[in-house]
Amino acid sequence: MRIKAKPISIKERHSILFLQMGQLDVKDGAFVLIDKDGIRTHIPIGGIACLMLEPGTRVSHASVAMAAEVGCLLIWVGQGGVRLYSAGQPGGARSDKLLYQAKLALDDNLRLKVVRAMYKFRFSEEAPARRSVEQLRGIEGARVKTMYKLMARQYGVPWKGRIYDPKNWNVGDLANKCISAATHTLYGICEAAVLAAGYAPAIGFIHTGKPQSFVYDIADLFKFGTVIPIAFKVAKEKPSDPARATRLYCRNSFRKHKILKQLIPTIENVLSAGGIVPPKAHKEAVAIAIPNEAGIADAGHRN
Repeated sequence: MRIKAKPISIKERHSILFLQMGQLDVKDGAFVLIDKDGIRTHIPIGGIACLMLEPGTRVSHASVAMAAEVGCLLIWVGQGGVRLYSAGQPGGARSDKLLYQAKLALDDNLRLKVVRAMYKFRFSEEAPARRSVEQLRGIEGARVKTMYKLMARQYGVPWKGRIYDPKNWNVGDLANKCISAATHTLYGICEAAVLAAGYAPAIGFIHTGKPQSFVYDIADLFKFGTVIPIAFKVAKEKPSDPARATRLYCRNSFRKHKILKQLIPTIENVLSAGGIVPPKAHKEAVAIAIPNEAGIADAGHRN
């Protein structure tokens, strides 16, 4: 008889794992990657927040089912993890959290409060008074451009601006390629955290209109304190495979600084700036696939 897998808290997991050139499957009760020679590599699926599936990866129905059961996010990415094609949704979003998030995003005053909280978190200062979301977005964009210039100067890396094309990897220079690779690793674990907390990746506040708008909002809060310095460091070193080198640096940094422990509390804190109480789920609402047990667990605990 198959033993039901029991998810562990998202903050206790390893952040990401990149896989390529193999078949993901469940064999003898284990989640494995099988290469062309039939050699199995065991993947501790329950202890990982996000699997990045690069070209050459095939996925069985059984492996998708197990990943969803334990709350591990599967993301299909391009070569080097620099383009996101699609993502799963382990456990499903919670209706009460979705209603709460949607209300904050649809009310202009509440949305502005959340955006101002994000601005304060990112720049460690209050946002300018009497500014709209669009105006704050413009101010933020100008500050980010300046931060890129300063960081490029700090690491001694040539910089002509953030120039890249998601559909053409070769358009960007070395620094831009490293930044693209670095930010996509951050997007992966941010999306895993957003879903684990029960929210919708598409309902953003600063970013809007894209499937991962809220993911980009949250990732931007951590970007310059985590992956952007790594990207410039790798660009300075000029490795033969900058995308892979960047991913490895990011993975080690996420583990060292325990970023998964910071993500969900940050998500809850910036949304709480709206000042409203999250609504309770309707009694007829369909239960989430991985419900939270009553007890000491926080919003990111998928038990």
